[in-house]
Amino acid sequence: MASLKFLGRIGVAWFAALCVLLAAWSSTNDRDFPFLFTLVWFIGLFVALGRGVTHLYRVRTIAGRVDGETLSNRQRRRVEVPYPADEAFALVEEVIRELPHATDVSGTRGGLQCRAVIRPPVDPSRRRRRWGFAWLDRETTVSATITPADGSCSVMFVCEPDRGAWTDWFNPDGGASLEYAETIVRAMTQRLSDKRNRERADARQTAMEKELTAAQLGLLQAQVEPHFLYNTLASAQELVRTDPARADRMLGHLIDYLRRSLPRTDGSLSTLGEELERSTAWLEIMRLRMGERLAVHTDVPQDALKAPMPTMMLQTLVENAIKHGLEPKPGGGGIWIRAGIDGSGLSVTVADDGLGFRSDGAGTGIGLKNLRERLRLMYGSAATFAIGNNFPHGVAATITLPLVGAPAHG
Repeated sequence: MASLKFLGRIGVAWFAALCVLLAAWSSTNDRDFPFLFTLVWFIGLFVALGRGVTHLYRVRTIAGRVDGETLSNRQRRRVEVPYPADEAFALVEEVIRELPHATDVSGTRGGLQCRAVIRPPVDPSRRRRRWGFAWLDRETTVSATITPADGSCSVMFVCEPDRGAWTDWFNPDGGASLEYAETIVRAMTQRLSDKRNRERADARQTAMEKELTAAQLGLLQAQVEPHFLYNTLASAQELVRTDPARADRMLGHLIDYLRRSLPRTDGSLSTLGEELERSTAWLEIMRLRMGERLAVHTDVPQDALKAPMPTMMLQTLVENAIKHGLEPKPGGGGIWIRAGIDGSGLSVTVADDGLGFRSDGAGTGIGLKNLRERLRLMYGSAATFAIGNNFPHGVAATITLPLVGAPAHG
């Protein structure tokens, strides 16, 4: 019904124009109405009806429906923008400038308005066809007005033929205004979505950087535990009186451990070899304190020593094995440090035959939580950490790291 009304409106307009022309002719001439004028009127009517059918086809194709709103030659669209007016103006101007065949783009940032003229594309093949009706295509004016609100704004887009409204009755625009209006809404929606995605990504990156900074701060605070330092110095003081040579070895290992525990100022990764030397110095101190109760076993191939590794991760696993597994065990036990490189990357395992997982809640778990958080922030899902029971006693913990693509954070 809407299609018939649309075509009927065109016919009525052309018939009314003929009546006006006949009336004007009869009032000024005594001769018959020229046949040439009648012929031109019929040709104009058929051309207008033909363009009307084309208009209906394009409107149905673009909007999926035909009604009074979609058939109009003058289209309006309102888009809500959740940003201040100056940011909205930049988005609107960008969208309008990128419309196909947009020319004469002008905007006033202070007035929050933007305007452009879209000229019909020139098709050389149609230009050669003398019977084509491309010359009837009209230019389309696109204008946007931004209305600020509280922290956001509303943008009204208007797409209309660049001629008087009365011409709409005689010459439909072939759905051009509807097509440009839909294109503008899609482009605005896409840009708003992209902007929100970038903001979410920036927020996630900022949150990750904050978490990494907090994790690194926690690492620095835990790098040299005060109780370990006091206990070691107290043991060395006692050994000075009873076993000076052993006290000398203990202080030598302590100096070596402290030297290797200095924070990295360049933020670069350490290597497994450097981490192993630090942990070995710490274990030597613990062997002097625990005596025969502690046995250390190391199985690390030479090619794995230069593999990149975040600092203090191996030390965290070694300290956990001693503090919660072997030191409280009456007879002590052994600790094993193994490493290897395979297709999945560098694998480092620290195992002990101590007390295992304890039900008395010994330990706060802060060290392992910090280790997991650092792995997540630095490697994402590319690194793994697993901890479980060691057969027949104790605990085994394994870190698997990629050999490439590690970020420059230590």
